Amino acid sequence: MWDSLVNHPLQTWAWGQFRAAMGVDLVRLLVSSGQTDTFGWQITFHKIPFTPLTIGYFPKGPPITDFMVNELIKLGRQKRAIFIQIEPNVTAGSRALTVNSQFLKPSHHPLFTKYTFVLDLTKSETELLGAMHPKTRYNLRLAQKHGVVVKEDNSANAFAAYLELMSETLSRQKFYAHSQLYHQRLWQKLRPSGLARLWTAKYQAKLLVAWIIFTFKDTVYYPYGASSRTEREVMAPNLLLWSIALWAKNHGYKYFDLWGALGPPADPRDPWYGFHRFKEGYRPRLVEYVGSYDLIINQPLYALYQLADRLRWFWLRLKSHV
Repeated sequence: MWDSLVNHPLQTWAWGQFRAAMGVDLVRLLVSSGQTDTFGWQITFHKIPFTPLTIGYFPKGPPITDFMVNELIKLGRQKRAIFIQIEPNVTAGSRALTVNSQFLKPSHHPLFTKYTFVLDLTKSETELLGAMHPKTRYNLRLAQKHGVVVKEDNSANAFAAYLELMSETLSRQKFYAHSQLYHQRLWQKLRPSGLARLWTAKYQAKLLVAWIIFTFKDTVYYPYGASSRTEREVMAPNLLLWSIALWAKNHGYKYFDLWGALGPPADPRDPWYGFHRFKEGYRPRLVEYVGSYDLIINQPLYALYQLADRLRWFWLRLKSHV
């Protein structure tokens, strides 16, 4: 019943169970109109080390209303939250904010990108192929010619190989990402629910690429991926994305959300530009969301937190280049 009231994987019951299994304080609220439940709100509260304070996070929920703001302020005070970060699952141009609250301001550190790429799977296979960038289409055919093998593999061995490949990817790219425990708990909670699936691409029996995808309602999502630095010339990621798209299309899904993109114009100097360009080759639609907002519960502590957080990220970036 809960999942019928939400519209994104990060608001599902299974996702909440996963976050709770990671020791995160989870709150679920049912919003009703008359005798009918209309929304489910799933909010997490994260402790600030060495303090009794927390930060709330409400990702991919419905539009922000006065009612939402009032209820979240009450909840935030109960949880001793400095602020609650809200990232509505609402595209730009929609009425995502029906309030002009003194407590709301654009987030100083959004967690989700404001943009994503969405591939329209209601188009025919011929239309999707024809719309691709010629280089992407060439790379796709090249992977097929090399005999890259793509399949869904949810076995324990495949997941262990995914974790190993993820460790290699993060070490090479020097990005900050989730721990191995995070991925293990995620898989334990989301796989039985059917929300998460593991897809692999191999060349000569060697694992080159592994992606975890989410499937929810009419959309497939690509949130997590790992790749090998070897055999890059066989273009395994190209065939993997295309194979998942065809599988999703054949199973009745309408959209393939590629989970993030750079805003226009994309800056080639951005560290994520390579991912952006890879996804862009399939000619998906660039979708803009309304963005991220901080609902401020304690203004003096919020100002202090912003300063500390900027210093923390400066140190982490500096450390990653040493």
